Amino acid sequence: MNNGIVCAVDVGTGSARAGILDAAGRMLGRAEHPIAMNRPKPDHAEHDSQDIWAAVCTAVRGAREKAGVAAAEVAGISFDATCSLVARDRHGSQLSVSTGGEDRWDTIVWLDHRALAEADECTASRHRVLDYIGGVMSPEMETPKLMWLKRNLARTWSRAGYFFDLADFLTWKASGSLARSQCTLTAKWTYLAHEEPGWQRDFFAHVGLADLFEHGGLPERASPVGTDLGPLTADAASALGLTGNCRVGAGLIDAYAGALGVLGGFAGDEKNISRHLALIAGTSSCVMAMSQHPRPFAGVWGPYFGAALPGLWLSEGGQSATGALLDHIIRWHGAGGEPDAAMHGRIARRVMELRAAEGPDFAGRLHVLPDFHGNRSPLADPHAVGVISGLKLDSSFDSLCALYWRTAVAIALGLRHVLEALNENGYLIDTLHITGGHTRNPLLMELYADATGCAVVEPLADEAVLLGTGMVAATAAGLYGDLAAACMAMQQGGKTRSPGPDAAARFDRDYRIFLEMHRQRRALDAIV
Repeated sequence: MNNGIVCAVDVGTGSARAGILDAAGRMLGRAEHPIAMNRPKPDHAEHDSQDIWAAVCTAVRGAREKAGVAAAEVAGISFDATCSLVARDRHGSQLSVSTGGEDRWDTIVWLDHRALAEADECTASRHRVLDYIGGVMSPEMETPKLMWLKRNLARTWSRAGYFFDLADFLTWKASGSLARSQCTLTAKWTYLAHEEPGWQRDFFAHVGLADLFEHGGLPERASPVGTDLGPLTADAASALGLTGNCRVGAGLIDAYAGALGVLGGFAGDEKNISRHLALIAGTSSCVMAMSQHPRPFAGVWGPYFGAALPGLWLSEGGQSATGALLDHIIRWHGAGGEPDAAMHGRIARRVMELRAAEGPDFAGRLHVLPDFHGNRSPLADPHAVGVISGLKLDSSFDSLCALYWRTAVAIALGLRHVLEALNENGYLIDTLHITGGHTRNPLLMELYADATGCAVVEPLADEAVLLGTGMVAATAAGLYGDLAAACMAMQQGGKTRSPGPDAAARFDRDYRIFLEMHRQRRALDAIV
């Protein structure tokens, strides 16, 4: 093992974070900087990629300063990011994706749902690429977004020279390499990494994107996660406060970095890795399960070959709004307000008091279906809507606490719904590894164990996404022979919580109600 230092960068929905890690995976320093978002219309959300790059540079400089390491000590860097779509012209300059026409807004954010109709068209094609995304195209993937751009912003399409997933944009800015990650292309661009050729051009022709390769700057083959893409360019090294000796590793989508951070330690136990599920839970929630063999089925994205660990297949499920849903409940309720950490903490404490006073069935007639932003898994229905049953003429703070608690229950039951689908299709998951903002919510952490019946492992590394990206950077820097070796050497372990002894019966009942609410919503939709 080399004693080198690496830098990991995580670009989320609202900020860029950077961490400096040693070769054992220990965090030496971290920093964060906000990024801007433009919301010009309902379902439209846009970033400025130059603003993102500037935030990345600020965060990297801040993290290195906090770590107290010299620029020359940083041997490798890699990036994870949301699956947002960046457009650049043939000269590499910014290109508008916005109906407002400003070139600075050149990035369609992952959560943007402007391309719902295009996603439905992709699904209706019944092309075999759909077999590797759960049978249903999501508007959060890149193909429908590209279709929307071509149809609605013809000037942008005609001028386009490069389309990037955000993580690939960052490695391009850092190294000048036009390589694309096997993670991003396989998970979001319908690239079939297990086949030759990987691109299924007849699919793009069918959905009106036959000229994508003239405008996208896309390579024929994807680069495995952790591939050394070369050194930092002089400009990037200067902007980041690093040196030209720092190697750049092919990156990955943020949730996949989290999966590496919590499941990478099982890279040497491929037979049993299918018992473990990564839950990367923040604004939304992603669940990641890996296996030796492909397990395709409807309602869960994948299976994707080599999208995280080489040689393994990965299935991805998720919930489109979890932390965002709890924020929404706080804003929406008359006794709510700004959903900051203090408000979440105040509500959680009061819920604990109310449950202690009223018993485990507190607010037991209040039921929530949490699909306020569609159902990503296991129904793969972006048109699904949320439901609340059991409201009273009560607008007190305690009624907010009751609704918040039962919304948290619904989020946990939604995860159980995803787990059930995975386990009905060949997985044997009994252990959840959780990372992200939800680890700071005591109600959710309790519910994830009690409502699913699984053991819950909270990683000792409080930055599992940065840890996963650090593993990728260490691989590119040559600190380890391959990504699996880096993952096993740098993993940090965790502490385990078991389900409560009396929880099963209560949550089995709630889960029956949860499934009945799904059935009733379908019945109502059928009448409409």
